[in-house]
Amino acid sequence: MADEREASSVSTVVLAFLSGATLGALAALLLAPEPGLTSRERLRRYARRAEDNLKDFAGRAGEVYEEVVGRGRELVESKKSAFREAFEAGREAMRRELERRHGEGPRET
Repeated sequence: MADEREASSVSTVVLAFLSGATLGALAALLLAPEPGLTSRERLRRYARRAEDNLKDFAGRAGEVYEEVVGRGRELVESKKSAFREAFEAGREAMRRELERRHGEGPRET
């Protein structure tokens, strides 16, 4: 659970950073004293780079998510197995105690 929250937090921070960097670069390009054609070409190149970076980030985020989910499944399975073993041990102890009491017969008070 903590790993999942941590991965989500990291991805949120990275996405916020990339968004801020994109908006800052866009504002700088739009306000720069260059001819329109040069500015548009620069914006296109930057947009392509930003798109590639976001695709890479999305791929890595997906991998991290899958890893966290896999670890979570392993943890659940291990806990389920331990719980099952404890439950069976308790059931067996109760069965033995009932057999022991049944074999003693009625008690006098």
